[in-house]
Amino acid sequence: MNNHRKESRKKLMAFTPVYELLHKTLLGYVGDLTLQGVMVIGEKPVEINKHLILGIEFPESLPEMRATRVAISARVARCQQEDNGKYFDIGFEFIEVSPENTRVIEAILDRYQFRSVLNISDLKS
Repeated sequence: MNNHRKESRKKLMAFTPVYELLHKTLLGYVGDLTLQGVMVIGEKPVEINKHLILGIEFPESLPEMRATRVAISARVARCQQEDNGKYFDIGFEFIEVSPENTRVIEAILDRYQFRSVLNISDLKS
């Protein structure tokens, strides 16, 4: 499977639930996040190409943000069972991200992403 991404994925250190808003069901938890989409780790598969409204509940400790929950229209781009057989990696492509949701996601990425201690390019010097 080709893995061509315009933006690198950011793994989050915060425990972040993701819901399907129409039926108010928990899909799983954020595995990684970009402004273009989210990878959710869940216990049940989701049909590829299905369109959903996702509710993502971010931590409440960001003073620069008014919202801690965003609602984003998304398409299931991928759903693959993990090697352990218990969980599914569900890739969602955001269809439309409002300017407010963009600000929230950017603030979350800035605050909670894993930061690399050592850059690979530093090893080549």
